[in-house]
Amino acid sequence: MNRRFAVGLAATCLGLVGYGLGTEVAYPGRSFSITVLMIGVTLLAIGVRVE
Repeated sequence: MNRRFAVGLAATCLGLVGYGLGTEVAYPGRSFSITVLMIGVTLLAIGVRVE
């Protein structure tokens, strides 16, 4: 598995969980979950190998 893809997958999952928690509970830094989600999706996109 490509390292970028693995990091992107982890960041996307973390961002989704953070966003989900942010809709239920107000916590400091919850807007950062959107940033992590965007970075994760970007890493997923560039980490896919096309052969």
